[in-house]
Amino acid sequence: MKKTGIHSKNEYTPLLKKTLIGCWAFFIFSCAEAQKPATPIPANLYFPPIESSDWEATLPKSLGWNEAELAKLLEWLPTQNTRAFIILKDGKIVVEEYWGNRLTGLGTMDQNSFWYWASAGKTLTAALIGIAQEEKLLNINDRTDKYLGSGWTSLTSGQERDIKLIHQLTMTTGLDDRVENLDDTSSGSLKYMAKPGSRWSYHNAAYTLLENVVMKASGKSYQAYFEEKIGKKIGMKGLWQQTGLNNVYYSDARSFARFGLLLLANGNWRGAKVWSGNYFTSLSNSSQKLNLSYGYLTWLNGKSSYMVPGPQTVFPGMLIPQAPADMYQAMGKNGQFLMVIPSQNMVIIRMGGSGDNSLVPFLLIRDIWDRLNPVLPKN
Repeated sequence: MKKTGIHSKNEYTPLLKKTLIGCWAFFIFSCAEAQKPATPIPANLYFPPIESSDWEATLPKSLGWNEAELAKLLEWLPTQNTRAFIILKDGKIVVEEYWGNRLTGLGTMDQNSFWYWASAGKTLTAALIGIAQEEKLLNINDRTDKYLGSGWTSLTSGQERDIKLIHQLTMTTGLDDRVENLDDTSSGSLKYMAKPGSRWSYHNAAYTLLENVVMKASGKSYQAYFEEKIGKKIGMKGLWQQTGLNNVYYSDARSFARFGLLLLANGNWRGAKVWSGNYFTSLSNSSQKLNLSYGYLTWLNGKSSYMVPGPQTVFPGMLIPQAPADMYQAMGKNGQFLMVIPSQNMVIIRMGGSGDNSLVPFLLIRDIWDRLNPVLPKN
């Protein structure tokens, strides 16, 4: 049984293969989102200590949860190659389970095992951008070439100047998503397709370059800035590691849960502010009108429609109709999920593999909620 170190290199490999009116409407919509008032810290939240592995727990029975249905859920999860699953209620651990990989024979994970976040790490990057803006190191309405220099794409100079940080945060750069490798950040793979703000497309390369923006703005390495502004402040154990063309965050499962708790607490940790401001309210609200179920590099539930990576189809209804409408989530390939449910003071994390090879396997979250709903008490 392997208790430490980075698991699943082979399982992660698939991730590596892979009009003026419109802009004005986007601008107005973004400004409207920015005016929303900050949300207060939820009451009665418990925070685990930073320098200790201690973490208070709550028994499911004491919350009125259906233990028989919970047992069914926990029996089903490893059949989906789930490696770690945690549920926090009011900040306390209600469920914490680890499993091995039945297909490859990899040892069971534990509290010290590292696993990749895949695209769930996008929400971490969104948080760092917000902190950097709060520190006045950058502004999301800045042109991207202010930090990356001219020629970071293959666009004309005029086309390139139209791309701003806000477009990278919202997946609306207008860069061509028909290129051979959407992870390739070289200028030759960043081609013009549409005016920024007029088209939503899940484009990893445009997102990845935000890390260079943070480094340029802060004058620090990405790992150092992350540790200083978030990691050390809430006791996360993890690292950003170059994996193919992507810079991927790896951590233990409890660190995944700690970040979820920080989101639930609206950027506060034991009364200390990690972040604040309108930016972070907007992070978990619709960031544009093209894909209502997308905030700042974060997926949203409860909206009237949604888009998924790939097709330019707008689907009616909520992304996860089985889940609470106020839930928002960080989601990554192979089912790396961080779900935050403010109305229930709950955080759920799932790490592992998945037979669904999509970039964002939202169908797996639907399956989880189909089995989780019978567990939870009816309001």
